[in-house]
Amino acid sequence: MKAAVLREVRQPLQIEQVTIGKPGPREVLIRTVAAGVCHTDLHYIEGAYRHPLPVILGHESAGIIEQVGSEVRTVKPGDHVITCPSAFCGHCEHCLTGHMSLCINPETKRPKGAEPRLAKEGERMNQFVHLSSFAEQMLVHEHACVAIDRDMPLDRASLIGCAVITGVGAVFHTAKVRPGETVAVIGCGGVGLAVVNGAAIAGAGRIIAIDMLDSKLELARRFGATDIINAGEGDTVARVLELTRGGVHHSFEAIGLKTTTEQAFQMLARGGTANVLGMIPVGTKIELHGVDFLGEKRIQGSIMGSNRFPVDMPRLVDFYMNGKLNLDDLISRRIKLEGINEAFAEMKTGGVARSVIMFDS
Repeated sequence: MKAAVLREVRQPLQIEQVTIGKPGPREVLIRTVAAGVCHTDLHYIEGAYRHPLPVILGHESAGIIEQVGSEVRTVKPGDHVITCPSAFCGHCEHCLTGHMSLCINPETKRPKGAEPRLAKEGERMNQFVHLSSFAEQMLVHEHACVAIDRDMPLDRASLIGCAVITGVGAVFHTAKVRPGETVAVIGCGGVGLAVVNGAAIAGAGRIIAIDMLDSKLELARRFGATDIINAGEGDTVARVLELTRGGVHHSFEAIGLKTTTEQAFQMLARGGTANVLGMIPVGTKIELHGVDFLGEKRIQGSIMGSNRFPVDMPRLVDFYMNGKLNLDDLISRRIKLEGINEAFAEMKTGGVARSVIMFDS
């Protein structure tokens, strides 16, 4: 099968022919139909985060089940599925207490010494966050995907697998935004726009979208933003405090920078919570004013929207089908696998929400 392989940090991905194994007892083979090009992959390409090489990146995808292992019970051949990077075992403390996105049980991967799921002429190809979706097929644990309505377009469905579950999930699960509360969202890429949309669904009274690009701010309005702030024009924190007469109940940092994370905390009202969704570079330290904690202000992380994806993703599909979740405007363009390096170059300009690789086109 064709796959986009990262062999060296800060170098283009290479389109190569690789081999994929047969499903083990708890594994499923998926034909990849669509895969979103996400900023998380770019972090690994540029070396901000490290992963064993060579690796097939990609983690935001949807496809169709082709084969299942002997013990698989959750999906069957022919099912349309959304994948999720936060695969779960189902029986550790995190899973049993409803925090499935925190599961790191290694049994969702093949054990050391076992035949790898991906290879090329005897060379091991490392799998990326349980998936490696920049390839024509994926071989994954059954708890890394969930079956969905077959009427759901798979290009839109792929976005639910990372950007949407991360953003909307952070609103519903991590922050638990309640009707009438105020929200600020820093960064209006795919995840930030999903936060805006999720806050609108949750009934937030005021949703302030913050970005450096006017084009993204106008897009945020279509997702439910009530106010927009161009971060390049004046003091962002002061403007939020003025708009809200003292700060927001919830802020969401969706970029992954020291400055914007600190701003997310500074723009809180007393009792407010800053939610950090962006991937802050390894080694970066965040500085906060200790006195602010006397106002019961909080800061917390969120991984993959604190999801319970087997339940959440079918519900998000229903939200889309019922017109509540905007996925159409998230897709800036559809490309072939061969255009992946150009998609990452375009991503760095900030001019796109999401490029989606279509494998059937």
